[in-house]
Amino acid sequence: MNRRSFLKFTALATLFGIGASGTAMALARSSNRYHSGPVSDHFDGVRFFNPDGAEPKGFSDLLKWKFGGKQANWPAAVRSPFAPTSPDPRIDGDRLRITMVGHATLLIQTAGLNILTDPVWSDRASPFSFAGPKRVTAPGIAFEELPKIDLVLLSHNHYDHLDLVTLARLKQAHDPLVITPLGNDAVIKAQTPDMRIKTGDWGDVIGEASAKVHFEPCHHWSARGVNDRSMALWAAFVLETPGGKILHIGDTGFDNGRPYQNARDRHGHFRAAILPVGAYEPRWFMKDQHQNPDEAIDGFLLSGADYALGHHWGTFQLTDEGRDAPAEVLDAKLAEKGVARERFRPLSPGEAWEAPATA
Repeated sequence: MNRRSFLKFTALATLFGIGASGTAMALARSSNRYHSGPVSDHFDGVRFFNPDGAEPKGFSDLLKWKFGGKQANWPAAVRSPFAPTSPDPRIDGDRLRITMVGHATLLIQTAGLNILTDPVWSDRASPFSFAGPKRVTAPGIAFEELPKIDLVLLSHNHYDHLDLVTLARLKQAHDPLVITPLGNDAVIKAQTPDMRIKTGDWGDVIGEASAKVHFEPCHHWSARGVNDRSMALWAAFVLETPGGKILHIGDTGFDNGRPYQNARDRHGHFRAAILPVGAYEPRWFMKDQHQNPDEAIDGFLLSGADYALGHHWGTFQLTDEGRDAPAEVLDAKLAEKGVARERFRPLSPGEAWEAPATA
């Protein structure tokens, strides 16, 4: 392995929270650096876990994947036909507009609020500035063109979702409130100690201005390094606004549909759902933690949402599928399942979707 390949592999191992001695190294720690709290049905006192779920893969599996599989070639750069875009300062009333920035970063505008999900404006989704997954599409909204940001919904601490550089920029330019699951506040405050943050556990709710944010379970894991796996919680969100409820499932495996059915049982009707459709190959490695487009459609139908928007694709090459494969597979599976294409759209950077007016 040459130096360049070694650096890429090291970045990937860190991104997945897998140490050189495997899962045992991660489990060796007996204390949690991010969170302390009572044992629950998804926290053993040191680590969070998915009840009746599957553990993420270990180091030997990572080796098998990276040296035994085949990764599709992505283009070095892709220009989105929708980018760059300049969003309106505010969207009032019960209107709902969602604009794709890239990967898992979206701007949600409704009821006078501007909300960002998992904001990443950096060039790499990596612990390193010189190695790791590199952005192939520019952000759909230039950072300087953002409207005043009120809230940030941060689902978990993987590098393609929690970008400390971007959060520091947001603090300086907008001073938003960050809403995130337990333990992620420690990660953020280590670099930006004056960031305004509220944390919650699954089942908690935080009310802000004209919205309520509910923390819901999803099937994933967390890590920032090789010995902190699952020491901070991951979550889905339900955003409750005057314009309706929005399900943001976060980063998740399908988990037999449980995250979707649980959300529907607790919250009823959703005006829109924001669902990941990429980073899913090879299935033997990714299935438990990342759903594929077929499963995303099943989740959408289980949720009962009126519309779905696909994200987590086409920006950073994290896995083996081709850059455009998620959108192509989603389109084919929608036709196969008899679901109208306008009900589930994979958004490209800069593309804005506005919900049809409610009756």
